[in-house]
Amino acid sequence: MYITQGQRADIKGAVALAGSLPPIKYLLADKAYDAGHFRGFLMNRNIEPVIPSTATRKIKIPHDEKRYKNRNVVERMFGRLKDWRRVATRYDKLARNFFAALCLASLLCFWI
Repeated sequence: MYITQGQRADIKGAVALAGSLPPIKYLLADKAYDAGHFRGFLMNRNIEPVIPSTATRKIKIPHDEKRYKNRNVVERMFGRLKDWRRVATRYDKLARNFFAALCLASLLCFWI
């Protein structure tokens, strides 16, 4: 379990979590994860990043658009979790309480 502060950039948590990934071939992410250090970290682990380039990148890095379309499955899952007000606004001050609410919401979303 790794929960960051709400105002912290997602890519900082992604680097910490990617270190514990099982062997995978591809990592799908949105433009927020388009950073040279993150791409380098993935390539050192023989993981192909499927990340579109940001609009500010001068030289666009190609990505597999066919694979990238599958990212919507993850986006829909987060959308369903955000229907739970407690999870979306993170009322809980303690990470363990937030994680418990997240687990409960996940269980109910995907059980029903």
